[in-house]
Parts: sequence; structure tokens; C-alpha cells
Amino acid sequence: MAFAELKARQSVMWGNGPYERITNTIRDVHALVIERLDPQPGEKMLDAASGTGAVAFLAVERGADVVGMDLSPVLIDTARELAAERGLSVEFEVGDAEEMKYDDASFDVVASTCGVMFAPDHEAVAGELARVTRPGGRIALACWIPEGGMGKMFRMMGPFLPPPAPGAGSPFEWGREEHVRELLGDDFELDFEEHVSTLAVESGQAYWELFSSSYGPTKSASEALDDERRAEFQQTWVDFFEAMREGNEVVHRREYLLTLGTRK
Repeated sequence: MAFAELKARQSVMWGNGPYERITNTIRDVHALVIERLDPQPGEKMLDAASGTGAVAFLAVERGADVVGMDLSPVLIDTARELAAERGLSVEFEVGDAEEMKYDDASFDVVASTCGVMFAPDHEAVAGELARVTRPGGRIALACWIPEGGMGKMFRMMGPFLPPPAPGAGSPFEWGREEHVRELLGDDFELDFEEHVSTLAVESGQAYWELFSSSYGPTKSASEALDDERRAEFQQTWVDFFEAMREGNEVVHRREYLLTLGTRK
């Protein structure tokens, strides 16, 4: 499958369901990204792979001039609706992190929270992030660690997902410091932090109901299966998360790498 075809499918998949429900489970990650970037009034900021706009909203509340860009038209429509509801002025637009339309050195601040990591061509994304960030500008990327809770979840889902496209980079490689240094080290002075975002839910079944209704990869995979395989997927999911039970809750610890950079 060519990347163009893959990305066309991704743009639909990520918009399959009310993704803002999933966004709400990583508010702590959004807040830390904004805290570390510290966008100032009047600074121009790009929220790349913005989803439904959570990071963009936090930045504009600090006075930044924010552009939120995402591959999925449905997510951008939702972000625009949420911005209007909150009375926030954010420029949301559909765009590809591998081929950004912005001029060189357009932004003072660039962020992506569990977003650009899912683009298949890592080198292209890295080149675009460097190109659109001005010299001295700041970047922050929050990406799931391969060995962490989200990496384990995706490995559990693997037998029920379509096979990966040939040549596409694993999104979880963005959670490895060595990989990020290879991609961005020539263009940015880099620092790294490791953090954990914890999600506690009532049960494995409750987790299934949330993600199978609202998280594009899970919902799309489930809908593509016949009844027998869908039931197997659900049971595999429930058993996987019930193994994380602590008392009255299932506790999912989701480790991520926070990459902080200053453009050289």
C-alpha cells in the first residue's frame, strides 16, 4: 500500500467516533506539554496533528496565536465546533504533517501530543517540523514509549488490525530517544523526559466500551471483523486490562517520552 492510500485511510479512521472522549483521558499530557513549552502572548504556535484541539485550546488561552492542523477532516470539524463553544479563536485546518503548507520558519512554537508519531514517513515529518520552526523556536513532542502501556495495548490489538503498510515506520519509534535524536538532532538542541499518564477505569469491559466506540484504531478494527472475531477481540481486550486490576479499578499506566527541543 502506498503511503498516500494509507494516509487516506488514516484520515477516515481517526475520525471514526467521538475522539474527544479519548482526548479527555490524556489531559495531563496536554497540560505538561503546554507547561514545558510555555507559549507567550503573541507567539505563533503550530499544534501538529491537533486532533480535536485540546493542546491548541490551552495555548490560545495563554495568548498565543495558534494554528491546529490535522489529517482528519472530521477531527478538524469537531475542533472548530469545540472552539466556537468555548469562544476561542484558533485557526484549524486539514493538513499533512509530512507535507506542511507553511513557509519556512513560520512558527515560534511547535507541539504534537500523540499525533505526528502516527504519520508513516518519520523522516518527512522530522524534516517538516524542523523547516517550519524558526531558529531559536521551541518544540515539544509527547509520544508513547514502545515498551509502555500503550505499546503493549497496540501489540495486544495487533492480531485484529490490518497488517502494517510496507515501509511505514512504527509510531512507537518516536518514543525512543535514540530514534528521535537521529531524526531531529541535527536541527534541534534536544532534551528528553519520561513520564507516565495513568488512566483508571471501572473494568476491562468499561475500557472496551470507551475505546471501541471512540478510538479510531480500535473502533475501525472492531467494525471490520465478523461477529466471531469481534467477540474474540473484545474478550482479548477485556482479559488484557483485567490483568491490570488494582482493587476496584483497572489501572493502565501509559509511559511516554517528552521530547523538548530548541531550533538551531
